[in-house]
Amino acid sequence: MAGGAPLLHRATLVTGLLECLGFAGVLFGWTSLVFVFKVEGYFKELCDPGAGPLQNATQQADCKAQDAQFSLIFTLASFMNNFMTFPTGYIFDRFKTTAARLIAVVLYTSATLAIAFTSAGSALLLFLAMPALSVGGILFLITNLQVGNLFGRHRSTIITLYNGAFDSSSAVFLLIKLLYEQGISLQASFIFLSVCSAWHVGRTFFLMPQGHIPYPVPPNYRYGLCWGCDTGKEVTTAEQESRELRPSMAESPGPGQPRPEVGSFRKSALSQRFAWHVVWLSVTQLWHYLFIGTLNPLLTRLAGEDTTPVSAYTNAFAIAQFFGVLCAPWNGLLMDRFRRKYQQAVGGTGCSPQAAALRATAPSLALTSLLCLGFALCASVPVLPLQYATFVLQVASRSFLYGGNAAFLTVAFPPEHFGKLFGLAMALSALVSLLQFPLFTLIRGPLSGDPFYVNLLLLLATLLTFVHPYLVHRAGRAQTRGANAIP
Repeated sequence: MAGGAPLLHRATLVTGLLECLGFAGVLFGWTSLVFVFKVEGYFKELCDPGAGPLQNATQQADCKAQDAQFSLIFTLASFMNNFMTFPTGYIFDRFKTTAARLIAVVLYTSATLAIAFTSAGSALLLFLAMPALSVGGILFLITNLQVGNLFGRHRSTIITLYNGAFDSSSAVFLLIKLLYEQGISLQASFIFLSVCSAWHVGRTFFLMPQGHIPYPVPPNYRYGLCWGCDTGKEVTTAEQESRELRPSMAESPGPGQPRPEVGSFRKSALSQRFAWHVVWLSVTQLWHYLFIGTLNPLLTRLAGEDTTPVSAYTNAFAIAQFFGVLCAPWNGLLMDRFRRKYQQAVGGTGCSPQAAALRATAPSLALTSLLCLGFALCASVPVLPLQYATFVLQVASRSFLYGGNAAFLTVAFPPEHFGKLFGLAMALSALVSLLQFPLFTLIRGPLSGDPFYVNLLLLLATLLTFVHPYLVHRAGRAQTRGANAIP
């Protein structure tokens, strides 16, 4: 089986990528699905009588209450997508992979079936279905991120690749919209997604471990299909062997340095580094959520309430989302390249590779903030053709955001606390994301649909995100200089 393990690893990698690409982050294709819901007449009763016939229901002049209802659903679902990562991260840490994935399958299947059998008369079910869909999807992502451990020095690249696939899965709702326009009902599309749960169950038992994939991976590590090929000793003791191997691996401290103790979860969660990371994540994410949740009304206003360009720009946005899977790995490659550069620069000085890995995340964090700033500036200019540039920058920024978030947490804090810290960071950012609904209400009400002042406020907040990469770079450089000072 020694030759079979790499094949199994590659099968796990590819099928995990397809799972994230086709299912995990479909919520963020919300703009495409809203277009279909409006044509189907969901919440049409909230429109004023002068809103127009059903086929023109995407014209928003008299449908502010309908827009608000859809915005509230997306706010709740996106909040749950982030907030529930803390309890689900705990479930993943405590009850391991199989239990977490089975919960994901139940939530995801229930959500897709609920949407499939929902109609305009029962549209309120979307308040339950969309949050369940988002929580199931994020659990798929969390359980797949550990696959990077199987590939050693390419771990950051794979983590960011999976996060990019998560972003790209929002194109699934575009596909559903296009199929709907060709006569395939919404019900048929979501029943198909429900049937695909058999795929998730198969991966759970045949291509994923019962427990966790350890890092570093010990010799002869077995999981999934390999369970029946051995006595099972490697399976039950893999994480113990991994811990025994760590002192001899490249991640261990350099010569002349004391071996660090694993810090407590409380110490990590209350650190300044984690606090600034949450600020970086929350502000950037709020921009993306507000943009996605208000894109349909924004396009309608810029297009002069003409449904044809609204549909075309909605399709363009969803197509751009699909290319997130191509953007995200560049972030991981960037971090891996800087990590090797810094490790070579401090070779033989006694500097821990962890310090080099931490310092390597700073350029990634800074580039993410810069992309978000560019995206925010373009989104703030009320010119319809410019939104194509906005779509491109939004996809690049969002792909870098989530991949960089996961990769940073893996190198900046003890791996034993990754699931909890990842969940806590997402949960805290979820609380900030709740601001999107009052901001949407402010734009549609007192500001009469003009988001200029809200955008200006968020642009100023975006400048704060540059503090985080500066502090990380300074901390990594200080650790490197400290190592150089050791005789």
